[in-house]
Amino acid sequence: MVSEQDPRVRRWGAVCEAVALLLGPYAEVVLHDPDTDRVLAIWNPLTARAPGDPSALGDLDRLDPSGRDVYGPYEKLLADGRRLSSVSAVLREDDERPSAVLCVNLDRTPLERAAAVLSAFGAPTTPRPEPLFEQDWSQRIAHAIGAHVRASGRPVERFTRADRLTVLRELEQARVFTVRRAAPVVAEALRVSRSTVYGLLTELRR
Repeated sequence: MVSEQDPRVRRWGAVCEAVALLLGPYAEVVLHDPDTDRVLAIWNPLTARAPGDPSALGDLDRLDPSGRDVYGPYEKLLADGRRLSSVSAVLREDDERPSAVLCVNLDRTPLERAAAVLSAFGAPTTPRPEPLFEQDWSQRIAHAIGAHVRASGRPVERFTRADRLTVLRELEQARVFTVRRAAPVVAEALRVSRSTVYGLLTELRR
């Protein structure tokens, strides 16, 4: 919805349209007349506003001069409850007189929905059913090492000797090493040699 008769719209319209195309359909771009406090043009309107409608901008002289003519992002609410993140910029003529005010209003609804989905996926899980895993010794190895990575904040490549002993102690208590092929799998998962695993096990059992 554009009024192309005004020279300010012809001057700034391409910029406004570019921003609307980049952020659309979730952002409305509005060009205001600070002298008449009316909408000059609007791209991708989020409400029923149209050129000529009141802008309700207020007095530009009361704005903080340290803002350097760009203000925001600040929050706005629509009547239907949608939250907007908004930025306003005062566009000036060569003589520094305010020519127009450009406002970009971004609808936060898609972002909030995406955040809700991610939060749901990241929610705490229930304890795993141990009877299903008690015979899965390879899963026990992965779980023990992965849990220690998270607890220590160190990747496997940076495990200390004490870290490896802690993991092996847990696996020994879970009787993982009664499985004949377990030690090579543990060595590979810990990124060490089999002899290192056997040596640490001997120390633990001693």
